[in-house]
Amino acid sequence: MKPLAKLRAALLALFSLSSLLGLAVPSGAVAQDSAGFGPLDTAQPSGITPEQIVAKFAERETEFAQARENYTFTQSVKVDTINDDVGKADGEYRQVTDITFSKEGRREEHVVFAPPNTLDQGANGGIMMSPADFDEIEHRLPFVFTNENLPQYDLTYLGQQKVDELETYVFAAAPKRLEKNKHYFQGKVWVDRQDFQIVLINGKTVPQDTRPGHEDLQPPFTTYYEQVDGKYWFPTYTKAEGELHFAAHNGALSQDVHIRSIVRYTDYKQFRATSRILYNGEDITNNKTPADQNKPAPTTPPK
Repeated sequence: MKPLAKLRAALLALFSLSSLLGLAVPSGAVAQDSAGFGPLDTAQPSGITPEQIVAKFAERETEFAQARENYTFTQSVKVDTINDDVGKADGEYRQVTDITFSKEGRREEHVVFAPPNTLDQGANGGIMMSPADFDEIEHRLPFVFTNENLPQYDLTYLGQQKVDELETYVFAAAPKRLEKNKHYFQGKVWVDRQDFQIVLINGKTVPQDTRPGHEDLQPPFTTYYEQVDGKYWFPTYTKAEGELHFAAHNGALSQDVHIRSIVRYTDYKQFRATSRILYNGEDITNNKTPADQNKPAPTTPPK
């Protein structure tokens, strides 16, 4: 998110709609709800090394990211600026997009709902979307650790923890180095101990651009995964909330803007099956066991 003081509101006319369709989730994000989280057992895992766990869940994450490319779904984005004096939203951005396929099999995006953007009308001067914001939704919010980007990160084993009904391994993640014009994930990852699948992530995008007049702030976020078709763990819900702090510049007053953002991924439907899932050397792509179908998601997100 970038600051948008009232005196700069006229600049919006200079930007095309596509340049404004970024969503940077708010600073100071939603604190992880402790309900449903058991104590963290910091003992080393039995019968497997942390490095082996990382290799397994990165492989599964890669397979599921590829499989998701063969699914249609609906992506709903809602960002509100909150007036703390009255406890209500005073600006809002919303967009609902259907991710589909053409008759030729090409992946397409169709915006089906997009009311006027009023984020610039907030009581504290408002904000505007940055061009990099939808990159958050497309890449860092849904899938974090595929084989492609895993080498960019240091992962530290923290322990084992029960999250609702799931037994999980917990890792801390941080980028090995920060490269110019690139963004990275930093935070925690919960991995199902049985299936070696990521079921929950909590963290933030780094680095943050805090240069006065150029702030582009993305806060910590929490993404929940749920099982689709009894085999794939896909992201279904991301939430972040907090204060974005913009420094004073060019004689303007500093401003703090309270933001709440929610991204939902719903109605997953398989368009075509071109991916395979291998587990212990066995192709389980079409396997659906009763246990898989009924396996609960961790800390199920609100409806």
